[in-house]
Amino acid sequence: MTTGANVKLLVPIDFEAASAKALALAKDLAARLGGQVVLVHAYQLPVYTYPGLEPTLLPGFHTEVAAAAQRAVEQLAQQEGVSAVLRQGDPATEVLAAAEELGATMIVMGTHGRTGVAHLILGSVAEKIVRKSPVPVVTVRED
Repeated sequence: MTTGANVKLLVPIDFEAASAKALALAKDLAARLGGQVVLVHAYQLPVYTYPGLEPTLLPGFHTEVAAAAQRAVEQLAQQEGVSAVLRQGDPATEVLAAAEELGATMIVMGTHGRTGVAHLILGSVAEKIVRKSPVPVVTVRED
């Protein structure tokens, strides 16, 4: 891995313990390598639909969620002394797109470590990113 200003560590953040641990690791690595840390928070609005029912959201809901997400990620970035990006869409897809657009050197992310039925039902953002990322991915377990 190169060192210096070209090192950019992307940290997907979901405001849970595993991503907080990943952020701490990324900050340590960036300090040692002379690089920078960029948080990325990707959110997806839930959509429920049934036959004969058009999926709609309450007026203003999207705007309120986007504003709350922006405030949360900016507050964390300021508190941690890093920069941040907010994306809307499938988290794995958006993290990978942000990594490409920002020229990330590495992705450092938390994982819940779910297995079995929970993994099948909920899927794994970390797994999708590890499988598809063109740059190295370091995962940090919650426990």
